[in-house]
Amino acid sequence: MADYTGRIAQELKLPESGVSAVAELLAEGCTVPFIARYRKEKTGSLDEVAITAIRDGLTRVEELEKRREAILGSLTERGILTDELKKTIDAALTMTALEDAYLPYRPKRRTRALIAREAGLEPLAKALMEQAGKDPAELAAPFVNPDKKIETAEAALAGARDIIAEDISEDTAARRDMRVLFVRFGKCVSSVIEKKKDEPEAATYSDYFDWQEPLLRIPSHRLLAVLRGEKEGYLSLSVRPDEKLALETLKKRYVKGTGADAQQVEAALTDGYRRLLGPSIETEARATLKKRADTEAIAIFARNLRELLMASPFGARPVLAIDPGIRTGCKVVCLDAKGDLLYHDVIFIQRSDAQYAEAGRLIRALVAKYRPEAIAVGNGTASRETEEFLRGLNLDIPIIVVSESGASVYSASDLARKEFPDQDVTVRGAVSIGRRLMDPLAELVKIDPKSIGVGQYQHDVDQKQLRGALDDTVVSCVNAVGVDLNTASPKLLSYVSGLTPSLADNVVKYREAEGAFKRRQDVLKVPRLGPKAYQQAAGFLRIHGAENPLDASAVHPENYGVVDRIAADLNCKVTDLISAKDLRKKIDLNRYVTEDVGLPTLEDILSELEKPGRDPRSAMEIFSFDPNVRELTDLQPGMKLPGIVSNVTAFGAFVNIGVHQDGLVHISQMGRYVKDISTVLHPGQPVEVFVIGVDVPRKRISLRMELGKGAGEKKRKQA
Repeated sequence: MADYTGRIAQELKLPESGVSAVAELLAEGCTVPFIARYRKEKTGSLDEVAITAIRDGLTRVEELEKRREAILGSLTERGILTDELKKTIDAALTMTALEDAYLPYRPKRRTRALIAREAGLEPLAKALMEQAGKDPAELAAPFVNPDKKIETAEAALAGARDIIAEDISEDTAARRDMRVLFVRFGKCVSSVIEKKKDEPEAATYSDYFDWQEPLLRIPSHRLLAVLRGEKEGYLSLSVRPDEKLALETLKKRYVKGTGADAQQVEAALTDGYRRLLGPSIETEARATLKKRADTEAIAIFARNLRELLMASPFGARPVLAIDPGIRTGCKVVCLDAKGDLLYHDVIFIQRSDAQYAEAGRLIRALVAKYRPEAIAVGNGTASRETEEFLRGLNLDIPIIVVSESGASVYSASDLARKEFPDQDVTVRGAVSIGRRLMDPLAELVKIDPKSIGVGQYQHDVDQKQLRGALDDTVVSCVNAVGVDLNTASPKLLSYVSGLTPSLADNVVKYREAEGAFKRRQDVLKVPRLGPKAYQQAAGFLRIHGAENPLDASAVHPENYGVVDRIAADLNCKVTDLISAKDLRKKIDLNRYVTEDVGLPTLEDILSELEKPGRDPRSAMEIFSFDPNVRELTDLQPGMKLPGIVSNVTAFGAFVNIGVHQDGLVHISQMGRYVKDISTVLHPGQPVEVFVIGVDVPRKRISLRMELGKGAGEKKRKQA
């Protein structure tokens, strides 16, 4: 593995010592968040992004070695592994190089070349490849054999050409040349399937009915759109360079002169490119393009998800939440500061004046009884009507519109049924909306990220890669914030470093049976939770009001002794270090550097003493839509409106302006050149937009915004 850590370090432009340290820690069972936070001395303070990249690089190495082992096993079993071939296979450093080395020896179906070889035509193929200026007919004459179904010299030459075509298509040099050519000069060309051209669904792909773009420049969203159109049967896609250029490139390598034998090689080469090599490299190119597009789309999804998970929490305060509705009414729930359900009911605000008045009386009574500090309103159907109704009550309580994307998915899930076995989906959905206001992270982890609505072609990308990236994002966010050990749900706990879903369930069961945890180390009493899991998890678990104040901080228990020594040297208590800034100024961190604890860890400890257990999420800002705009028909070109970014893609940002339909700010309508929208906008960000156009029948809103220089450098979070 040492050889590979050097290669990974070179690829990622990271110090080899840090890469080796990460590899060792991962092999010991350490998690990415734990390594990034608590093993800075070993890694040279590599961050989560770098550590994750190293982990993924090591995974690729493992896959490469498994494939190498399988190939060597196959060759050995068939008795065709020579010392030279083994040397070539052992030297392959990439999957592509490995597969190229194996390609000529891969078990094949009965190809034309194989049939020609069985007929004894391989010597003729080699003679032609020499291109010594001999007459092909004379070379072929000795190979005419009716018993082998070679009736004429031309039939023998045809078989020899089949062998040459296959040999060239499997030659490593030819494949390397074609890969370079496809990348540099290849084009994606799509056309419409004529028999489906007039189908209504085909209109979605009308931009690609007659379209082409160089491979080097095609953005991920366009490629994924074309691939989806091809999959659904509306488009035909080819990925090739100009054929003449490809054939000329091959001729330079394989054709010598202009003799008749050289013409035979050229004919074989042309046939081999069209029938074998071209399609093979096109398949590779499409796979490479798809992987690149998937990676870009997944990165956008992960960034958007991170912004949602790290959105500003309202905090542990009582909330009244409403899931708006028309026919079935508005579901109302009252939650205490822990998010527990205290009361639920239904109000109707659109049926009659009497019901409207009764709804007002009920809300006022609930506010008086349960003292909520905010009202959360889902942003779905009848959201604006419900918001207007509440503002008309003059309750003097913040009314905050909350995205309910995925709430219905949660309310029908097994997890929701387990949490609220006696309530129906409508109540569960309203609770989810309220809890999402209180702590977006704690609630959103219960929902499949693909259901949250911030992705781009999330159903078209590699699902395993997507799941891995989104899981990494959730794990990163959960551990960055920390988890209250005495209130966290099993789902939230399952994302804590070192805790599996079964261990998370055990933690909650122990808590329910034995009462609240009073010390971090008591977690070791949880069944099946051993020292390794405790080491990985402890620093990310919080116990507020614990006997040891460090249990509420990100200081790892393995470093409590360091803090105790600092307090002893200053003749004070740990609580004094936390409360007294003057005492912290007296700390000389260099005095406490040891072989295991260096300055990076000591600086983190000092930072925690200043603000123990601080929440990295920003404070919430209350946002309101324009009260005069509620429907699409209220919009007019030129209007300037407040909005909330709901999704960011490679081609633009979608903005909720309070009319039940998000508008699109295309990347060309940002007010200045923007290369990567995610650097200036993020989901949940409040913005001001201008209406360009409204297509009511198609429910499409075109928007623009005026991004000033440096916009987005200081991103604001929004629930």
